[in-house]
Amino acid sequence: MLSQAERWIKAAILEVQEFVQLVGAVFRAMVSPPYYRRDVILQFEAIGIGSLMVVSLTGFFTGAALALQTGQTLDRFGARTLVGQLVSASMIRELGPVLTALMLAGRVGSGIAAELGSMAVTDQINALRALGTDPLRKLVVPRVLAVTLMAPVLTVIADTFAIVAGWLISVTNLGVGSSTYWTAVLEGLYLGDAWQGIIKPFVLGFVIGTIGCHVGLRTSGGTQGVGRSTTNAVVVASVLVIAVDFFLTPLLMRVVY
Repeated sequence: MLSQAERWIKAAILEVQEFVQLVGAVFRAMVSPPYYRRDVILQFEAIGIGSLMVVSLTGFFTGAALALQTGQTLDRFGARTLVGQLVSASMIRELGPVLTALMLAGRVGSGIAAELGSMAVTDQINALRALGTDPLRKLVVPRVLAVTLMAPVLTVIADTFAIVAGWLISVTNLGVGSSTYWTAVLEGLYLGDAWQGIIKPFVLGFVIGTIGCHVGLRTSGGTQGVGRSTTNAVVVASVLVIAVDFFLTPLLMRVVY
């Protein structure tokens, strides 16, 4: 008889194996026909435009809070004029990609898991197979592609709103001139920062999309199972976003700088 810990380890290994198989199948489906372009475009609209408001607000208030906090700290060293440099570098390198990915994990990852989970428990996925349609190409690939390609765009939007919010706080609350702020923003950015802020969202978006699809397709147990899958998708995707960012950061620092 296996102990509870051994059963848990065995189940975890099986889960990872099935996830890796799904990732491999997604890559193969991306480069071989048939392609469902209309479904991809619909997912671009649902994920990209649908997430625009929450990502913009997240970036704006993060940039405003960052400017307020760092402005007070920099005052102690007589370096208040560097607040623009700190806000831009922090958002573009780290906070922008991670916060955008976390918002997408909460909004998009949960939506994918709930949608595919509902289809799984009502046998709609089996019906697609019976009609000769590959559910992986029809359902999974468009969603993964949409999240992967829209995450960098949404990250740039979040970064822009954050830097503008930092400018507003710097001018109205900290007494920093507009030209001083924007000069600090430009002086504090390097080409490696931009590359790092663009590459990260591609990887994090792919993680969110594949996790949401994997959890959704494995849903069982009726409506309660859909609820569990939705929760699991958000939790797992959020943890993986932070973990992947941790391992990706030193790798990119060696490559792009």
